[in-house]
Formats: sequence, structure tokens, C-alpha cells
Amino acid sequence: MTDRLFFFFIAALGLLSFLSLYRAVVGPRTEDRLVAINVMTTKTILIIVMIANMTRSYTYLDVALVYALCSFIVTIAVLKGIKKGRLY
Repeated sequence: MTDRLFFFFIAALGLLSFLSLYRAVVGPRTEDRLVAINVMTTKTILIIVMIANMTRSYTYLDVALVYALCSFIVTIAVLKGIKKGRLY
């Protein structure tokens, strides 16, 4: 029963990621696009964690943690590039 529930949540998060992808492509401002991409990465991290829980293979949690850290660093770099016009 719980595997079906996890599969349902993974499918729902995948569908919602496509809605965020639409906002990332159509978004009127750069900030809107950046927020949409952050939402997509957060949903991807949740999907990875749910798959790790379903398969009982917790090495996926390390992958999710590295993905979250890379997402955070990229977000900071993009915001700094928007604000100052350069990354250094």
C-alpha cells in the first residue's frame, strides 16, 4: 500500500515539475524563472528521497544532498550575477 502511495506522490511531483517548467520558460522576469527552477530542483530532490525510501537504498540520499548543495550554489551565483552584473 505504501509503495502505491509513494508512486502516486512521485507522479504528482513529476506533473507539478512540468508546470514549474512552463513558468521557467514563459516567466516574464529573470527572478520568476529562477524561482521556478528552484521549485523544480526542490521537487526533484523530493522525488530522489522518495525513491530512496521505496527501494531502501539510502545512497540516493547522498545524491539528493549533493544536488541540493549544487542548486543552492547556482542560485547564489545567478542572483549575484543579476545584482552586480558579474560573478567576481
